[in-house]
Amino acid sequence: MAMTLDGKLVVAISSRALFDFEEENEVFEQGDDRAYMALQLQRLDIPATPGVAFSLVQKLLAFNQSPPDKHNQPVEVVILSRNDPVSGMRVFRSAQHYGLAIERGSFTRGQPPWRYLKPLHANLFLSTHLSDVRAALDAGVPAAQVYPRSVHASDAHPAEVRIAFDGDAVLFSDEAEQVYQTQGLHAFHQHEIEKAALPLPDGPFKPLLFALRRLQQAGTPVMRIRTALVTARSAPAHERAIRTLMNWNIEVDEAMFLGGLDKGEFLREFEPDFFFDDQTGHIESAARHVPSGHVASGVRNPLA
Repeated sequence: MAMTLDGKLVVAISSRALFDFEEENEVFEQGDDRAYMALQLQRLDIPATPGVAFSLVQKLLAFNQSPPDKHNQPVEVVILSRNDPVSGMRVFRSAQHYGLAIERGSFTRGQPPWRYLKPLHANLFLSTHLSDVRAALDAGVPAAQVYPRSVHASDAHPAEVRIAFDGDAVLFSDEAEQVYQTQGLHAFHQHEIEKAALPLPDGPFKPLLFALRRLQQAGTPVMRIRTALVTARSAPAHERAIRTLMNWNIEVDEAMFLGGLDKGEFLREFEPDFFFDDQTGHIESAARHVPSGHVASGVRNPLA
């Protein structure tokens, strides 16, 4: 029987999102990929230090500790990288050093790797390359640009995968955000009051939220998932967001309606393994406290 990833939570991740390759990347950015390859080969036996998304990946893979049947493990992590195959050896060796059971990867030597997301049936793509993230989102795959200088995740919750999501243009569509941008705050609140009972259209990260629910429902004695909605919405616009989640039959563990307050310090207290938002200002604030990724979708992210 052919191997398949159907039914698994599949996370595709770039090398720089998983490991700290910022020093090596400086050589790559100078335009000399041969020097970059030589440096990575020179450091082949030196494990790379963990990167921004390391904690998220490590905890998700912990769901595979039970059941022991390798073919029934619920989570698959795949490296999807612009690195060359030689540098890919160091990525795999580094993963092995930390006990990360990562077996699959595609290394494209500078070419966009996002096109392999569809055959992987990926539920999430994390990359430091904005163009790859945009292309993945256009293809219908939840994706975020990892900020490699983000603060790393706290180790205070070893048995929980903690993930925080913005609402509009992330879990939900940017329908309401468009009203706010074109007509102002008063019109936004009026729009949401009038449509409070009408679920918001789907956003790019709804499929990930559903995949996480399936993973949680599958159950494991060693790990659980805790989610939070962290949004600039406030009452009365909060109601439509809550009713939308109810309509989806999705429960989040926490919801923060901040009414424009800075999200960073609230996220610091929640201590997520990752936070997703469509606004770069929110991500820059959050990245000072928690691992963060920019979802380049919606009216706030027009193509340049």
